[in-house]
Amino acid sequence: MSEPVILTGIVLRSVPSGEYDRRVVLLTRERGKITAFARGARRPGSTMLGSILPFCFGRFTLYEGRSAYTMTAAAVDMYFASLREDLEASCYGMYLLELAEYYGRENLDAAGMLNLLYLSLRALENAHLDNRLVRYVYEIRLMVINGEYPQDLTGDPSLSEAAAYALYFVIHAPLKKLFTFTVTDQVLEELARLQDRVRGRILDRPMKSLEMIALLEPKATLHPQTNSL
Repeated sequence: MSEPVILTGIVLRSVPSGEYDRRVVLLTRERGKITAFARGARRPGSTMLGSILPFCFGRFTLYEGRSAYTMTAAAVDMYFASLREDLEASCYGMYLLELAEYYGRENLDAAGMLNLLYLSLRALENAHLDNRLVRYVYEIRLMVINGEYPQDLTGDPSLSEAAAYALYFVIHAPLKKLFTFTVTDQVLEELARLQDRVRGRILDRPMKSLEMIALLEPKATLHPQTNSL
């Protein structure tokens, strides 16, 4: 048997496999998106089941196989449990995971993507940030990381000065500063319209989690803010 590897990552998806196993998709810092099978994770008394749910962030011990990994242990640092307790935040969180799975590739360094996903999930837990803003910031920066975002959009004449500045900030700011601002309703709507166009041009398939978000977004409201762009 090969030597085990310990990878740092976030669970993007976890589904039943066979009678007692689970098939887990991870975004890992060291090896990008990988698929692993947690053998016996669905057996009564398994200590692993709670550690391989979507949103779980930590270190995973795996053995590499020809087409997939076998997971034997997981040490979770962050469960993001509050996202599961809030329907709206959960839907936005699942969209973040789905988009990460869309862009993830195996055997590629995914440190930037993983850090962005982690910070974005933390931002969804922040009651002072609008979930829609988190979504668009994440979308834009993820496309930037993957070299697909048309950066000349900061000069789009349809954008107000405030919206153009917000877009420039999201594209260029250090990751740790991405969620240190809020925007007005008007700016948020401008970013939403822009991203609808960009997403339609870049993504080659619809995101299932957006269907649920579409039902929530008209009812979403901005939280009070003290530092708006």
